[in-house]
Amino acid sequence: MDEPRPLLLLHLPGGGRWQVRNSPARRVPSHGTHLLGSTFAIDLVPVDARGRSGPITWRTLLATEDPSRFVGWGRPVWAPVAGVVALVHDGEPDGPVRRSPVAYPAFALTQGARVSRGVGGVAGNCVVITVAPGGPHLLVAHLRRGSVAVGVGDRVAVGQAVGQCGNSGNSTQPHVHLQVTDSLDYATARGLPLAFDRYRTSAGVAHHALPAEAEIIEAVVDS
Repeated sequence: MDEPRPLLLLHLPGGGRWQVRNSPARRVPSHGTHLLGSTFAIDLVPVDARGRSGPITWRTLLATEDPSRFVGWGRPVWAPVAGVVALVHDGEPDGPVRRSPVAYPAFALTQGARVSRGVGGVAGNCVVITVAPGGPHLLVAHLRRGSVAVGVGDRVAVGQAVGQCGNSGNSTQPHVHLQVTDSLDYATARGLPLAFDRYRTSAGVAHHALPAEAEIIEAVVDS
């Protein structure tokens, strides 16, 4: 039997509304795999007041879409935890949005090639923050190309800008992917559980919790 895995409490990676996708509250492994330490990973999709990530047009059903038309495109992404930047990857292109059942299959067929490139191919432009010597390590993934605002060795504070939301790597629409691992060797790293210190929902403020699948949450702003 595996020993208990420590829980890392995070802050939300930015302001505005986020819809939760692939929540570990729904299933573990959350993305259907333990690969690259993604066991407890979570996706946060920026949405508007109506809960939409982007406009609904004929392209939503039949074609790819322009990511710059989406709510999350270019949204500042903040460090969800304090620590030291251990890894930075930038330069990956931001792909078109693929919400369409027509556009997605071709993207899925290229997933193996992205996985074979390791964490950069899957996470796209990303930042890894080491919370304490020896870990744990938080991956903040799918940032916009050219937006990474920190470098390896930088000490970052909670809420400090680390980049912008994009659509790089293994991403079908602009969002932020968060995952915690016990190692920076992603070929062998184990995923560690996470939760959020506090966030606002339609029912009030949650503390030390993991949001449900499809729940819309917001950061709590101190007055």
